[in-house]
Amino acid sequence: MPEVLYALVALVLVGGAVWYFFLRAKPSLPAPEEPEALPKPKAAEPAPKAEAPAKTEKVEAEPAKPAEPAKPSEPARVSQPSPKAEPVPAVEPARASVPAAAPREPEPEVAPARPSATAPAPTPAAPADTRAVTLPRVEGDVSALKRGLAQTRGGWMQRLLGVFSGKKEIDASILETIEETLITGDVGMATTRRLVDGLQARLERKELSDADRVWDALREDSRAILNVDAQPFGATATKTPFVVMLVGVNGAGKTTTIAKLAGRYKEAGRKVLLAAGDTFRAAAVQQLEMWGKRVGVDVHKGKDGARPQTVMFETVQRGVNEGYDVVLADTAGRLQTKIPLMEELRKIREAAGKACPGAPHEILLVLDATTGQNAISQAREFREALELTGVVLTKLDGTARGGVILAVADEFKLPVRFVGVGEKADDLRDFVAAEFVEALFTRAEEDAA
Repeated sequence: MPEVLYALVALVLVGGAVWYFFLRAKPSLPAPEEPEALPKPKAAEPAPKAEAPAKTEKVEAEPAKPAEPAKPSEPARVSQPSPKAEPVPAVEPARASVPAAAPREPEPEVAPARPSATAPAPTPAAPADTRAVTLPRVEGDVSALKRGLAQTRGGWMQRLLGVFSGKKEIDASILETIEETLITGDVGMATTRRLVDGLQARLERKELSDADRVWDALREDSRAILNVDAQPFGATATKTPFVVMLVGVNGAGKTTTIAKLAGRYKEAGRKVLLAAGDTFRAAAVQQLEMWGKRVGVDVHKGKDGARPQTVMFETVQRGVNEGYDVVLADTAGRLQTKIPLMEELRKIREAAGKACPGAPHEILLVLDATTGQNAISQAREFREALELTGVVLTKLDGTARGGVILAVADEFKLPVRFVGVGEKADDLRDFVAAEFVEALFTRAEEDAA
């Protein structure tokens, strides 16, 4: 009995399981049908293809009308390729018009470029500041010049005055005496001839009635000789640093002149740099350093054995980089007959121009007034080697040969920039022809008055 019962239970369980799985198999069939419907949205991807005809809508609504009969019949779609081919070229020119508009957009970008063209316009005005170049003048104190020229006036000028003493009438014989006196005063042959010819012309026109008229005529002609037509000192410098190169033979007074100029620029509030370019003499470098400390300005010296042009280049470059207003350059001063010296001076000048275009702005020849006619030969040699822009005449207070200033100005047409009439800084004076002539031609009675 139990075995039959167990068999029945097992049969019921098996039958129930079969029945359950049989009923379970039917509802599982619709489940796979639903996921099969999911790929249907993929058919919707051709929808973007319909956007192509949408582009043709920009032309007109006419292509939309043939699209409606195309849906019922597939052959109608076959007939449409020909009209669709026609709008394609119509669309292509439309696309061509788009890139045509694209290059037009950069055109407004050219307009902003115009302000950049105007930008360089103000740049030339920037280096127009010549504040650092201007040097305050030592106001004209003719009495100081008179004291400085005392020996010159007591020498050949006194002899010239003696020509007219006791002379009530002026004749051609006096002109010969005047000529000899001017030559002994180192005025020079050419300049003396010019002055005497001027007196001769006035005498022929009967304009020299007495000694006073002769004296006034000499003053007038001397002033005309010294008034050399030249630009003001520093006029060629349009930006800083203002570079001045001083040349001359040893002992002419270059280093002292540099120190005095540096002192005047320093007092005027300028930033000054000195170049120790006389590398052939160690004493010259030490002397310049001493003056620099005394005046309170910087001195640039090269390394041991450095060439003068190297020192010049380094100094001017430092002046540019560190914002100096003025650079004063000392140079070697061996005898002017030494060809190598002149070659070195040319190289120094070129080195300055490489460091600062346009430099040196002034090349001053320093002449010792005590050398007399030798100063004229020095001026001739240096002028042939360099483009001199002016002359500094030193030691006028210690010589009776100051007449050489007339010869230099007349023969070489070089403006006299400064004259030294003493050891003090103020004794380096700006040269003014009218003041100088007044001090030179002052007679004893006029000085006393």
